[in-house]
Amino acid sequence: MEDIKDYTAHIDTKKRITLRGARYDYYNVREYANGCILLEPRELVRPESISAATLRTMDASIQNFKAGKVSAPLDLSSITK
Repeated sequence: MEDIKDYTAHIDTKKRITLRGARYDYYNVREYANGCILLEPRELVRPESISAATLRTMDASIQNFKAGKVSAPLDLSSITK
């Protein structure tokens, strides 16, 4: 693989490194025992649908609600002021 950029970076007082001209907003970071750090670009996307597990949980919650298996009402008046 060919180098596109080669520069020295340093850690600032808050233990951060600045990437010059970064192409992505998000990176997965892997740090190895030998000191190597691997950055893999990530693109965050919204899921197109609700997962099957979430739908099952929602269905079970509605069944419990209809069967009267619910907790006592919560009093939120103290935190809404």
